[in-house]
Amino acid sequence: MSFSLFIARRLYRHTDGGKRVSRPAVLISMIGIAIGLAIMIVTVGVIIGFKKEVRNKVTGFGSDIQITNFDAVRSYETIPIVVNDSMMNALLDYSDVKHVQRFSTKPGIIKTDDAFQGMVLKGVGPEFDDTFFLSHLVEGEIPLFSDTTSNNQVVVSKSIADKLKLKLGDRIFTYFIQDNVRVRPLVIKGIYQTNFSEYDNLFLLTDLYTVNRLNNWEAGQVSGAELQLNDYNHLGDFTYELAEVVDNKTDRYGGAYYVQNIEEMNPQIFEWLGLLDLNVWVILILMIGVAGFTMISGLLIIIIERTNMIGILKALGADNFTIRKVFLWFSVFLIGKGMLWGNAIGLLFCFVQSQFHLFKLDPESYYIDSVPVSMNVLFWILINVATLIISVLMLIGPSFLITKINPATSMRYE
Repeated sequence: MSFSLFIARRLYRHTDGGKRVSRPAVLISMIGIAIGLAIMIVTVGVIIGFKKEVRNKVTGFGSDIQITNFDAVRSYETIPIVVNDSMMNALLDYSDVKHVQRFSTKPGIIKTDDAFQGMVLKGVGPEFDDTFFLSHLVEGEIPLFSDTTSNNQVVVSKSIADKLKLKLGDRIFTYFIQDNVRVRPLVIKGIYQTNFSEYDNLFLLTDLYTVNRLNNWEAGQVSGAELQLNDYNHLGDFTYELAEVVDNKTDRYGGAYYVQNIEEMNPQIFEWLGLLDLNVWVILILMIGVAGFTMISGLLIIIIERTNMIGILKALGADNFTIRKVFLWFSVFLIGKGMLWGNAIGLLFCFVQSQFHLFKLDPESYYIDSVPVSMNVLFWILINVATLIISVLMLIGPSFLITKINPATSMRYE
């Protein structure tokens, strides 16, 4: 064990008692570190959780990547393309692709005796992955959807059901305006609620066959294909890779294929989520700054109080660098103890909130009904390492005060 580390450990062990000034200074420094680190852990956990929840809801309705018609405008009254079994199998051959499913959309109106509501009827086939909707199902069930027959069953959102005073098993009449008005009666088989109002107020889920018939499309034609990826982090690279192969290819009816990912289709949502990263950086910088300056004030108090000891060490032959290392090691011990408490507080809060959802949110404004928390282990390690390193680096400057202390006068210091 080095001389500096040995003295620092003895100094740390005897700081809790005896000294009237250093004891509260040490306590305040550790509390500053603990609070700062706890706030950073909670902030990062909440932001990661929030972005993950919102992203999952957007991709739950539209998947990670969509292949649609190049000539289709941003409307749910889409132009069809052909997506057959051979194309779906070719897409599944990509290692990045986890699942492929077809979909078709048709905008219309639900009308009851005393109200009406605009909506989009989304048709899906037997390959439909219902995991997302099952996780948000409030009542009923998700029926087995077909691309060859119609069961006239539909899944609606709770917000639409509440507005129109509908319940499970009710028969609703949907109206679609083309050359003439077409009416389609459907039976409510399930009710879902995601709290994502932009989609909850819009989408009804039914079978692909029904929507294709309403659109008067030929066999094999659909609005597009939805691709779910194994790793969302590959979204940008794989979109570019797939677009090079698929874009501007045409089907047998002349429809041109076009690849878009979910971030390109919903830029306003993902730009908003991107702005949250700036908030995280601001909070991290402020908290590390507060914790660092708290440690600086504590270290200066301890150096001044230990002036007599510094003078004795210098008289015994210790140089300024060695004595500075003593107090830097001492600071590391204090920072470490504060970080232990900070981690305990921050991780405990994240665990309690993730399990019991104590803090609620307005779903109309935030798309979720409680504060989400999701801790990334890599980010947690980086926060701890950065806090320790930056805090110690901030103490290097104040430690130069030791070089100004004269042994002859310091040993008489009280």
